[in-house]
Amino acid sequence: MDTGTSFVRHTFLPAKAAPRKDSTTIGWLRKNLFATVQDTVLTLVAIAAILYFLPGLLDWLFLSAVWTGADRSVCTTAVQGGIQPDGWSGACWAYVNDRFVQFMFGSYPRGELWRPLLVVGLFVTLLTPFLIPKAPRKGLNALLLLIGLPVIAYGLLLGGWFGLSHVETPLWGGLMVTMILSFVGIAVSLPLGILLALGRRSPMPIVRTVSVAFIELIRGVPLITVLFMASVLLPLFLTPGNNIDKFLRALIGVSIFASAYMAEVIRGGLQAIPKGQYEAADALGLSYFHKMAFIILPQAIKLVIPGIVNTFIGIFKDTSLVTIISMYDLLGVVKASFGDSAWQTPVTPLTGLIFAGFVFWVFCFGMSRYSGFMERHLDTGHKK
Repeated sequence: MDTGTSFVRHTFLPAKAAPRKDSTTIGWLRKNLFATVQDTVLTLVAIAAILYFLPGLLDWLFLSAVWTGADRSVCTTAVQGGIQPDGWSGACWAYVNDRFVQFMFGSYPRGELWRPLLVVGLFVTLLTPFLIPKAPRKGLNALLLLIGLPVIAYGLLLGGWFGLSHVETPLWGGLMVTMILSFVGIAVSLPLGILLALGRRSPMPIVRTVSVAFIELIRGVPLITVLFMASVLLPLFLTPGNNIDKFLRALIGVSIFASAYMAEVIRGGLQAIPKGQYEAADALGLSYFHKMAFIILPQAIKLVIPGIVNTFIGIFKDTSLVTIISMYDLLGVVKASFGDSAWQTPVTPLTGLIFAGFVFWVFCFGMSRYSGFMERHLDTGHKK
C-alpha cells in the first residue's frame, strides 16, 4: 500500500568543510593529548605523576649517585662508617663498575676473556646481516649463525684443544650464560615448535598423539621442574661414567620447554590460514612438504610474529631460573655479589637489581622493536 512516504532524497546535503590539517606542535598536542575531556584528565594526571616522581628518581640514579670507588666506603654515610656526609642517598654505580666484568662473564678466567669477546664479535657480525631483510645470501648467513657459530663458540669457550686451556662450565656466568641459553633456546625452539605444531595437526594418529602428549606434558609443568628433571633425574637414566655436562642439560631443558610453547603459537597461525589456501596448494599438485614450506608456513609465521617474539622474550627472561640448579646468569651473579662484604651497603642491592633489570629491558625492548619492524616489512597483503 502506498503511504506517500519517500525514502529517496531529491536534494544534496550541504557540503562540509574539509578537515583541518594542523601539523604544528599545538595541533599534535590537541589531537593526541587533549582531544577529549577524558584525554585531558589522563594527560594532566600523567604529567603530575612525572613531575612528582621523576626529579627524585633522577637525583637518586644520577645526581647523588657515586660513580667511582674501590669499596663500600664510597657508598655509605659517615654514620655507617663511610666517607659520605650524613643524609646522603644515591645509587652506588661504583659497585657496578667494580663488578662489571663479573656481571658479564661470571668467574671465567680473566686471562681468557678474549675468547668470549671473540664469540660476541662473531655473533654480532653474523646477526647484523641476518636481521637486515635486503642483505644477500640469507641461507649461508643462517647456516653460519645457527649451526657454525654454536660449534665455534663451544670450542672457544670450553677449550681443551688447539692449545686452549679448558674452562669448566661452572665457571661460566653472568650475561654470557644468559645469552647462550636464550640464543640456543630460541634457535632450537622455532624449528622444533614448527614440527610439533605440524605433528599436532597431522592426520596420522600416532604422530598426533605423541605431539599432543609432549606439548601438554611440558606446558603442564613449570620451567623449574623441567630444569630439575634435566639436572637431577636425567643422570639417573645414564650408565655410570656417561654424565652430561650440567650446562648442556640446562640448554636441553630450556629448549624443550620453549618448544612446547612455540608449537602452540605456530599452531594458532596454521589455524588462521583459510581452508582455500590448502585446497589451492592441493589443486596445484604440491606435495605435503612443498605445500607447507612454500604456501602455508610462510603465511602462518607472518601472522604470529608477535606471539613468536613474545615467546622469545619469555625465554630470555626465564633463563634466570637456572640459578635454582646452581648456575648463575646475569641476575644470579648480581644477587650472589650482594654477599661481598667489600660492597655491603644499604643501596648496593637496589643498584645491582636496577642494573640487571635495565640490561634485560634493553634486550627485550630491542626484540620488541625489531618485531614491529618485521611486521611492517611483511605486511604486504593489506596495503592500500
